[in-house]
Amino acid sequence: MSDDIERGVSLAQQFLLSAAARTLSLSAIARMSDEEARAAFQRIRWAENGGEPYCPRCGCLKVGRIATRPVWKCGDCRYQFSVTAGTIFENRKRPIRDYLLAIAIFVNGAKGHSALQLSRDLDCQYKTAFVLAHKLREAIAAEQAGHQLAGTVEIDGAYFAGHRKPANKAADRIDRRLAEEQTGKRKVVVVLRQRGGRTLAFVTRKESDGVAIVRQRVAMGSTLQADEASGWDTLYAHYDMKRVNHRVEYKAADGANTNQAESYFSRLRRAEIGVHHRIGARHLLQYAREMAWREDRRRVSNGGQANEVAALALGHPVSREWAGYWQRSFPKQAAE
Repeated sequence: MSDDIERGVSLAQQFLLSAAARTLSLSAIARMSDEEARAAFQRIRWAENGGEPYCPRCGCLKVGRIATRPVWKCGDCRYQFSVTAGTIFENRKRPIRDYLLAIAIFVNGAKGHSALQLSRDLDCQYKTAFVLAHKLREAIAAEQAGHQLAGTVEIDGAYFAGHRKPANKAADRIDRRLAEEQTGKRKVVVVLRQRGGRTLAFVTRKESDGVAIVRQRVAMGSTLQADEASGWDTLYAHYDMKRVNHRVEYKAADGANTNQAESYFSRLRRAEIGVHHRIGARHLLQYAREMAWREDRRRVSNGGQANEVAALALGHPVSREWAGYWQRSFPKQAAE
């Protein structure tokens, strides 16, 4: 479907304004009964089996519906399971329709959706909305793991999170860019963006730390396009490099530019400033990868995005990072 859209629409903004971008109705989901929402989840989770459930433990196709509860029982291992058993929604407390509605609301935000607004939309506690949104981000990030880029790849880095408020009096203000004035909370988001392909985002302490990530995630023989930052100089030994000096121009004479990487950073920056208002270093990686996913699907309809997120969530195991988060069991963040 997305290929047909790209042939008919030249600009992302034009697509977003077209009827093809609107294939999902929040009001239709809000009017669903729990049984209808459960059936929708069932079709998405077991799509490869025609929507017919099978045991998530042993894979047995012989399952029977229990009459008194909306669960099935495996004829082989005798395991009883619901449509959300063994997924990121396991042990849910709210009606299943609310989770379908949460996914729809989540994907409708082009620059993301804040937990505070989601809590108001679902009429739930902020804590509930916060963890739910991060579970969806976890499922999205898992889909990006292991991908390797090739061809022409743009690489760039930018600082996010860790805002330090300046002093009231001008005489007391310091240069917050100096190394000795850093709090350690401000991190670099390194983005690798393949032309006509995927976007991968990582979080590092400094931009030059992205060199090792590039060598791991970009295939040999690829062409890299980067700005004038000296940290990328060592990559000349491994790749065909093209550089653009942003102090002079946005696009070099040989066509080198990092415009698509900058497009990603623009989306992430607007999400930080305009939607979430503050992103902590602890959770920066999840937000960075969410925006990479959104950037890659900017010409996919909201219905297509909702179906994909639902499939990723129902295919993702129980979250070990977000279980017990509000009991001070904080997830350990990865280095990238």
